[in-house]
Amino acid sequence: MKAGIVRFPGSNCDEDAFHAVADILGQDAVYLWHKDHDLQGVDLVILPGGFSYGDYLRAGAIARFSPIMKEVVQHANRGGLVLGICNGFQIACEAGLLPGALLRNDTLRFVSAPVTLRVESIATRFTSQYHLGQQIRIPVAHGDGRYTADGDVLARLEGEGHVVFRYVDANGEPTGEANPNGSLRNIAGIVSEAGNVLGMMPHPERAMEAALGSTDGLPLFTSIVESLLGGVAA
Repeated sequence: MKAGIVRFPGSNCDEDAFHAVADILGQDAVYLWHKDHDLQGVDLVILPGGFSYGDYLRAGAIARFSPIMKEVVQHANRGGLVLGICNGFQIACEAGLLPGALLRNDTLRFVSAPVTLRVESIATRFTSQYHLGQQIRIPVAHGDGRYTADGDVLARLEGEGHVVFRYVDANGEPTGEANPNGSLRNIAGIVSEAGNVLGMMPHPERAMEAALGSTDGLPLFTSIVESLLGGVAA
């Protein structure tokens, strides 16, 4: 597997993603500059967390027009895998790769803390190594993580199994107290209709090693590797 991590001005989780792919998984990884027009033959594009272009106008709104994003959209349209984490999720929504939008947290405060997620679907190329209903601990770090969409979009996401992760409490319930940002229906991550683009606000690349407090992000990345190298269909 070869992964490309896009670097925008203001990205700050690009090295975390590179470390996860290259050092922990032992897979090929390259950085892709936001002005590039060449994806260098990667199988997976990672849109990392951070504050691309200072989050001016709206989180992800300017990054969506970076030259590299034309190539990323074409890659996704060909069925290539795209993983948008935090700011990358925001960018993916702005670029039309995923429905909905990420708005300012309902508390109007930046939140940085581990959260509990419930795995809502394992029938994706990103979650096959989890168990359905599994509770995992992964950190969040964002000020604009409130997922929102209209009622029809939400109904379609739920009905077609495109909600992949949901914020829950210690009992596995999607309560308001467990929701760090006010996301509708406690949604923490969704997958595209074609199943090849995943966007999520929590940071799985920061939950890959026991020394960091959790390895619950590791199955997400091993699911991707298995999908690409093991012949798992989308």
